[in-house]
Amino acid sequence: QLQLVESGGGLVQPGGSLTLSCTASRFTLDYYAIAWFRQAPGKEREGISCISSSDGSTYYTDSVKGRFTISINNAKNTVYLQMNSLRPEDTAIYYCAADPGPPTIVNGRLKAANFVSWGQGTHVSVSS
Repeated sequence: QLQLVESGGGLVQPGGSLTLSCTASRFTLDYYAIAWFRQAPGKEREGISCISSSDGSTYYTDSVKGRFTISINNAKNTVYLQMNSLRPEDTAIYYCAADPGPPTIVNGRLKAANFVSWGQGTHVSVSS
């Protein structure tokens, strides 16, 4: 099974930027969809972005469109999430996950059910 490790979280001021990394091992990311989910205290897990390693197609939830950018480096087996203009409401634990098939998006929301491999999470805190 694909193993995923996130890194890059931390404390940043509102308006600041962070880049999260998700590095895969044991298998390559070929043909996987890799997504970033986040979960804030007391809130449900939310799928915020996804990229297909086969064709590079991307998905963003509305709240991060124009601020976050997902990208993939197949040579490094790594997916990145560049986060700009961070807001306090972006504070959460961020997880990357892998789906061996195309991602499922229902009513504009990325569904987590088919993501079979998950990282341990990295904490992002946006505060002044």
